Amino acid sequence: MRQKQSDYMQWAKLHSKARFNLASSGVAAYPLSELPCTIDQLEINGESAYGYAALQNAIAKKAGVDPDNVVAAAGTSMANHLAIAACIEPGDEVLIEHPAYELLVSTAQYLQATVKRFQRFAVNHFVLDPAEIRRAITPKTKLIVVTNLHNPSSVLTPESTLREIGDIARSIHARILVDEVYLDAVYQNTPRSSFHLGKEFVTTNSLTKVYGLSGLRCGWVLAEPDLARAMWRLNDLFGAIPAHPAELISVIAFQHLHKIRERARAIVDADRALLVAFFASPEGHQLKTVRSEFGTTCFPLLKHGSVDAFLTRLREKYETSVVPGRFFEMPDHFRIGMGVNTPMFAEGLRRIALAAV
Repeated sequence: MRQKQSDYMQWAKLHSKARFNLASSGVAAYPLSELPCTIDQLEINGESAYGYAALQNAIAKKAGVDPDNVVAAAGTSMANHLAIAACIEPGDEVLIEHPAYELLVSTAQYLQATVKRFQRFAVNHFVLDPAEIRRAITPKTKLIVVTNLHNPSSVLTPESTLREIGDIARSIHARILVDEVYLDAVYQNTPRSSFHLGKEFVTTNSLTKVYGLSGLRCGWVLAEPDLARAMWRLNDLFGAIPAHPAELISVIAFQHLHKIRERARAIVDADRALLVAFFASPEGHQLKTVRSEFGTTCFPLLKHGSVDAFLTRLREKYETSVVPGRFFEMPDHFRIGMGVNTPMFAEGLRRIALAAV
């Protein structure tokens, strides 16, 4: 049966809200009032048939690539859709990490791929192990899909590992899609995009999760020029032109990305300190997690009891939401998001401890 919906997105849109919302996947929204932008700088229409030049150049400069490598898209989700669709045909084999962000799996299924999985084991701290890819890959594999930082655990994959995976893909003439939407949450010595590691690599990113600019829908794909052109033509099926005012504001945002990221970083750092203290406390011992010094999410395991009962109790009695692990195919886990509001986050952690008893 062809996948035609995302259960996770329906839950996120309709059921994730709570008084203490720890179900967020990105940082707090950046206020438009803090951008040096006036109404006089905006226009309704602009020249953006296959990319608005100023925005193409801004993305290219950030990524250290040529503008011909950039495909602008409506957020990372559409970027992933374009990338997967351009890299495969119906029936092609796509190898996706487990646990995985649900939309990556459901998009491949919607595009009628034959989806296979390889494991990122919790016992091994969710590291991306090339040996697992070697065990799962076949000569029919056309695309390998990973996230870096890993969603949901926030584990960073080093460049050396990605190079090894590139060698595996090259040996069977496959490509690798790396969703890098959380990568800029490595605030010091931020890794470069894995696009630079070879022609096999296609990467996606946006100004959403790390920058709090989700409403601009400024996403992009980095790909070789021929593949990028194919994605632009594919994107014609979804709309003639993007929203030009959002393009203009995105260009302004790129000019101030450091300031925007540092604002979010202060909140994430404060939340992470609370999270570390929580897991070190007696209350936190009811949970087990892989700790990462990066990212805006963590993915704890409830050691004892029913997760479903815990999540129901957490929401109904303690007015707190987290993302159920079933959306990552690991129902004994749940995902906590950081970077929105530190006092709220502190109270949410306290309520998680109460609900987990």
